[in-house]
Amino acid sequence: MTKIQVKYLLFCACIFLFVWSCSQQTFDLVIQDGTIIDGTGAKGYQASVGITDGRIMSVGKIKTSQSLKVIDARGKYIVPGFIDMHTHCDNIQNEKRKAALNYLTQGVTTVVSGNCGSGTYKVKDYFHKLEDQGIGVNVVHLVGQGAVRFAVLKNADREPAEDELEEMLSLVSQAMDEGAAGLSTGLFYAPGSYASTEEIIALCSIVKEHGGIYATHIRDESNYTIGLEASIEEAVEIGEKAGVPVQISHIKALGKPVWGKAESVCRIIEAAHERGVTVYADQYPYNSSSTGLLAAIMPRWVQADGKLRERLQNPQLLPGIKEEMAANIERRGGAGTLVISSFPEKKEWEGKSLGEISALMETSAVNAALELILSGGPGIISFNQSDEDVEYFMQKPYVMTGSDGSVQVMGDALPHPRSYGTFPRKIRRYVLEKGLLTMEQAIRSASGLPAEMLGFKHRGLIKEGYVADVVVFDPETITDRATFDDPHQYSVGILHVLINGVSIIEDSQFTGALAGKPLIPRLEEKW
Repeated sequence: MTKIQVKYLLFCACIFLFVWSCSQQTFDLVIQDGTIIDGTGAKGYQASVGITDGRIMSVGKIKTSQSLKVIDARGKYIVPGFIDMHTHCDNIQNEKRKAALNYLTQGVTTVVSGNCGSGTYKVKDYFHKLEDQGIGVNVVHLVGQGAVRFAVLKNADREPAEDELEEMLSLVSQAMDEGAAGLSTGLFYAPGSYASTEEIIALCSIVKEHGGIYATHIRDESNYTIGLEASIEEAVEIGEKAGVPVQISHIKALGKPVWGKAESVCRIIEAAHERGVTVYADQYPYNSSSTGLLAAIMPRWVQADGKLRERLQNPQLLPGIKEEMAANIERRGGAGTLVISSFPEKKEWEGKSLGEISALMETSAVNAALELILSGGPGIISFNQSDEDVEYFMQKPYVMTGSDGSVQVMGDALPHPRSYGTFPRKIRRYVLEKGLLTMEQAIRSASGLPAEMLGFKHRGLIKEGYVADVVVFDPETITDRATFDDPHQYSVGILHVLINGVSIIEDSQFTGALAGKPLIPRLEEKW
């Protein structure tokens, strides 16, 4: 054998050893032999997932000997961590709520806070607070138009002067510079409702410069003012003129006057798609909403300029106010459908309807509502949607899953069960029981689709190179347990949750790890 042949054989041996060593890569964790639903909507398949240094390094056939730790996922689903596109989890700043267990036990790995116009514009301070205390889930934040407007105009029901608009634009710019993912509005609520369409377009022009999104609780989900369809058209107009993607928050047809309008609402959205406008929506899988009693039934003009009590004490105005309140109560289905969810001033009334309370007070529903509002204003759950509309919206490929909930402490008030059960409920009820959606559709609406909306490049899918936000669940047992009568019950069936590669839930038990972090989707890991 010549020297050249020997060198050639040694070279080939080195190549073989290199390839063999690569094939024998050792992973920190292998999730073995599960059904992977990757978040794209593609059909599920059997495979294993290898994770190292917080990233998905391999998806395919992996030997268990290649892993420091193995999770046996036979008969289970391996899916991307769920991204909750619409929450009020700003209260995760509270020490008792930082773990966000009611979300972890649903398989949620990322929440979007700051919705409905409420998000702080002091994003840097907010993110630093989250980092300092530690959090159980990742947090994306939206700056709230309502918060910005209140900072400049308080509750003034008027157009801003030129210098006031400039100040609002500056605050939005500050928030976007500090890491906000976009702008949210609560055009149904004061003070957001006092803003014109043109004012919102101006604010969204700043959002566009930063590559952000526009998420909106539309001006009217019923027929309070301009109507449901006109409100959807306004949202589309804002996105189209400002050049930003639009997210319709908790899409619904609220109240009997607009039941059956889901199809016409979707036609408006789909016509916008044909013109090249990006419009998505989020939805919780329940036929009831939750808000404050004040917001639900008090006309906005009564709240304007901070003169609520003054107007309610005006004998000339009060009869007209009561008439409007009565109409709003009826619009939402009547006093019997408005249930008190939170009222620290009189906790014994939590769980009772406005109708029951008015009977106890021996007065009309409107008078009872006025007394409640003036005593502190309770939170309510309102049963106001048709199942047919809920299911129609749910099947649309541009509708994401969102809880519209918040971080809960066990036993505190009687919150809407969506804070505990949204994601498992959608899988159990609408995939496994009713067959309304495929598993692939349900997982996409909770992972790949919201990741796409937010602009993530390396989250939301089970894919090599992606951040290891991963969930393993059992299709036999996954379900929501929270009810309206007993909402403080964690969902079951979520067996394992990894966030940024760290095990947060193991064998359905919280590990105590706080591996969440503030995220800026357009920059991802640069915060």
